[in-house]
Amino acid sequence: MTETKLYLIRHGKTMFNTIDRVQGWSDTPLTPEGKQTIQHLGVGLQSVPFEEAYSSDSGRAIQTAKIILQHHKEKETILFEMDERIREWGFGSLDGGYNNILWSLLARILNVDSLEDMSKVSVSYKDFAEAIVAADTSGWAESYEEIRDRVWTGFEDMAKKREASNGGNTLIVSHGYTIAFFLSLIDTRRPIQFDLINGSVTTVIYENGKFTIDTVNDTNYIEAGRNSLVVHNH
Repeated sequence: MTETKLYLIRHGKTMFNTIDRVQGWSDTPLTPEGKQTIQHLGVGLQSVPFEEAYSSDSGRAIQTAKIILQHHKEKETILFEMDERIREWGFGSLDGGYNNILWSLLARILNVDSLEDMSKVSVSYKDFAEAIVAADTSGWAESYEEIRDRVWTGFEDMAKKREASNGGNTLIVSHGYTIAFFLSLIDTRRPIQFDLINGSVTTVIYENGKFTIDTVNDTNYIEAGRNSLVVHNH
């Protein structure tokens, strides 16, 4: 049996990423620069043997997955599905607003000076989720338990399914907070993380019901794809 490995990819850069707005369940398309980076990523990943591919049900994740798969050598045979459980956190009424407004509100609720201080004073994802619920005026923001249960079962079901089919690699396009939060569920000592790069690859290995973190926030596949296109074009 081969190793079961999930390749967790943060979607490409979008319009809201560029103008610094909160993009949880709200959605904007990839920018031209965002598309280009994902094309490089697709070329970098084209010979990694994937058994199947998933994305969240957000347009930006679907768009990213499709660009990656277009470049893949086995694109005709890789089954692609969407799963709403691996979508981004829901920020309720804060969704779509400017990030600096979100952060100043949360910093006040959490009693920290800035976003940078959050990891220093060991604010947990639970604290963070509860602060979002407290700041939300719509009643739509998700509770910590809701996020934890959907994210964990989403990724775990994908891993179990792959392991039951003799292992191999699964491509999964998800979101910055969702991926970083999932890593904290695997390793509770990890500090809160907000800096996953668009198009970065994070890999986890699943064996006998247990996840281990392999690589985090890796941009080597983007670089490899970019370099191979430069060589190709000369």
